[in-house]
Amino acid sequence: MPSFDVVSEMDLHEVRNAVDQAARELSSRFDFRGIEARIELEEESILLTAPEEFQIGQLKDILRSKMASRNVDSRALVPGDIEGAGKVKRQRLTMAQGLDKDNARLIVKVLKESKLKIQSQINGDKVRVTGKKRDDLQEAMAKLKASDLNFPLQYNNFRD
Repeated sequence: MPSFDVVSEMDLHEVRNAVDQAARELSSRFDFRGIEARIELEEESILLTAPEEFQIGQLKDILRSKMASRNVDSRALVPGDIEGAGKVKRQRLTMAQGLDKDNARLIVKVLKESKLKIQSQINGDKVRVTGKKRDDLQEAMAKLKASDLNFPLQYNNFRD
């Protein structure tokens, strides 16, 4: 029986490249000359550092544009609170990897409402979708893409 997996993962190599490109652009931008502003990649998060809150917003815009050019969905970045420590403001953007139970249930609900002849089951941090026809699975992918879920989805492990 044909099947595929629905996952929500970020390509860490592409994220690292996007952060490096954003840091390079930051060093050459006129409005950030002489300012202690940084974009750093940590284990599971990205740290933005700048003197003012509006500059952190500008850093997020730079980072999102570089991620978009590398085909990395920036909706997987969960922004934390802006913390002020002396003259420096910081914000940590955590990278959401995998589907939590609520999002997996939401995917299953969308697939059930589509009335397609498919089955879906939650396997850890992914959802396995199986069906008798390949066309049904492709239609299920189209339904998930058309639904307005606020987290990125990838479809992998397609088996015929």
